[in-house]
Amino acid sequence: MRQISRASFRIHLWLGVLSTVSLIVIAITGVMLNHKRGLGFMPEVDHEPSSAFSNSVPLHDLAAIALNEAALRSGADRETIAGGNGDVDVGLIDRMDVRPRDGLVKVRLRDRAHTEVTVDIASGAVLHTGRRSDVFLEQLHSGEVFGGPFVILSDIAAIALLLTLITGYWLWLIPKLSKTHTRPALPQGGE
Repeated sequence: MRQISRASFRIHLWLGVLSTVSLIVIAITGVMLNHKRGLGFMPEVDHEPSSAFSNSVPLHDLAAIALNEAALRSGADRETIAGGNGDVDVGLIDRMDVRPRDGLVKVRLRDRAHTEVTVDIASGAVLHTGRRSDVFLEQLHSGEVFGGPFVILSDIAAIALLLTLITGYWLWLIPKLSKTHTRPALPQGGE
């Protein structure tokens, strides 16, 4: 039992020391991501649907509208961005977040600015174009900002946190259990 406690103490100490920086970054960015709307990192567009969801413009066309808007804003050649032959270059799109209840789609592009174009799904009207400031936080939180191998660092930090918690509870619980087993019995009665 004593050897397990010593090993737990060493594991607890060194995992805590070695993973502190990663865990602090993950904790801070996690809190910031939880409150990204309130902190202004994510543009919110108040919008009521202009038509029934069944009347929506096809995703292909919504993607083309978003890419054309991004090309106009950046001054790039529209045919280069949206494809000269009418095809949408899906390699330029990171993701499309369709929100039928709000009647819009948010198209996030794979560019340096992390541009997001919000488009009405029924009319195809562009509602908002701007930068997504929370993307850097997401990439920092996951370790992706430093490259592929650093994503594993986030996983290692999570495992280190789990082991630190387990060994911490072990170190807290063992003295309490030891005291209950070594405590002499109290006399009963009036002796």
